[in-house]
Amino acid sequence: MYRVVAFDAYGTLFDVYSITELAEELFPGQGQALAVMWRDRQVDYTRLVTLSDPSPTGSRHYVSFWDLTVLSLRYVCKRLRLTLDAEAEGRLMGQYAGLKAFDDAAEVLGILKGRGLATAILSNGNASMLLEVVRSNGLSEAIDRVVSVEAARLFKTAPQAYELLLKEFPVKKSEILFVSSNAWDALAAKWFGFDVFWVNRASQPFEEIGQPPDYEGTCLLDVLQAC
Repeated sequence: MYRVVAFDAYGTLFDVYSITELAEELFPGQGQALAVMWRDRQVDYTRLVTLSDPSPTGSRHYVSFWDLTVLSLRYVCKRLRLTLDAEAEGRLMGQYAGLKAFDDAAEVLGILKGRGLATAILSNGNASMLLEVVRSNGLSEAIDRVVSVEAARLFKTAPQAYELLLKEFPVKKSEILFVSSNAWDALAAKWFGFDVFWVNRASQPFEEIGQPPDYEGTCLLDVLQAC
């Protein structure tokens, strides 16, 4: 049924909250708040960039995801009244570059490839940071293509971002299964025309607008049931 299984990266294959332990070490009592607010601000900035100039040729406000991540960290530290010196920023960004993959990621990717399916990442991350997080988790051989929205200069949920998969693979929309743990991402991919698997680790309700995902599970291993 599917020829390509494409995964969102941050939050889906790689745990964005694995940064919490280091954040707590650097800022005792504030680690969890920093990690959550950092992620929220990061996503907010991607939407601001894209919605403020959704040009088909890319937003004139485009800034790489790495740079947005740095700027988001700086904002949150100011918001929480934390002193972020160059050393702390370097350590946090260094760990972000090598975020931990979820425990079942390697197994699932290996099984999919064993079944003859192409595997891909489609992410807001820029290519260099994606290649580094893939490499640091030993997943380079398990992922056929790493696709960054920087080619479109528009972040998800712009349709041009999802269209990049069709430019990378000579397949129909119906032959791609898109996998994300972010409900907003799953919804936008469904609107674009992909079949979607929502990895609902926290057992949250899906969005009240749009179509529900084609599949839902609580971990990446559940994706195998759809393939």
